[in-house]
Amino acid sequence: MKNKIEWKVSEKLIHYDYALSIMQDRVSNIKSNFEKELVWLLQHDSVYTAGTSAKEKDLLNNKKILVKYTGRGGQWTWHGPGQRVVYVMLNLKQRLADIKAYVNALEEWIILSLKDFSINGVRLKNKPGVWIKSKDKGYNKIAALGVRISSWVTWHGISINVNPDLEFYNEIVPCGISDAGITSIQNLKIKITMDDLDKSLYKNFFIVFGDNGIFKIK
Repeated sequence: MKNKIEWKVSEKLIHYDYALSIMQDRVSNIKSNFEKELVWLLQHDSVYTAGTSAKEKDLLNNKKILVKYTGRGGQWTWHGPGQRVVYVMLNLKQRLADIKAYVNALEEWIILSLKDFSINGVRLKNKPGVWIKSKDKGYNKIAALGVRISSWVTWHGISINVNPDLEFYNEIVPCGISDAGITSIQNLKIKITMDDLDKSLYKNFFIVFGDNGIFKIK
């Protein structure tokens, strides 16, 4: 299965509109069996993005950062330097046509990858993404999910905070959740590079999704 999936890493910052156009073309070609499935790892220029459930009152944006409205699920989030964004374009008809199972698989992928760096990521009921328990017994979000599925081909994906400027999150209510914070790997006093994380993501992708194309759900 590994040789049937293209794994792409972009070194330069990618503008959000350009990423959308690449994903749209790729999804169309995957549907038509013209191109392979794609996992694309990148960092964006600073941008606030609104999912289909986003509320205008949850956006402050005093910094006048670029704002984009997109068809992915979820609410407001921020993308920018220091955050690893991974866009996942898979044909679920060839794997497991189950949206809930796919979302669970993405979360498991993140949790296993964080575990490689001794970070204990967890799921919280009714709060999508991956969370880290804080010293005050609350939880802070370290990774977000936003997916879209078109004719059982996935696009958009996940984001993991490595070493971004967390101040950008003060301009939004991230994912509509106002009673929890945002953190990063750097904020946990753990030093890794994007390349370190990418290697972990590559290894754990095939552990979770399986070489045979059917992902394994816990």
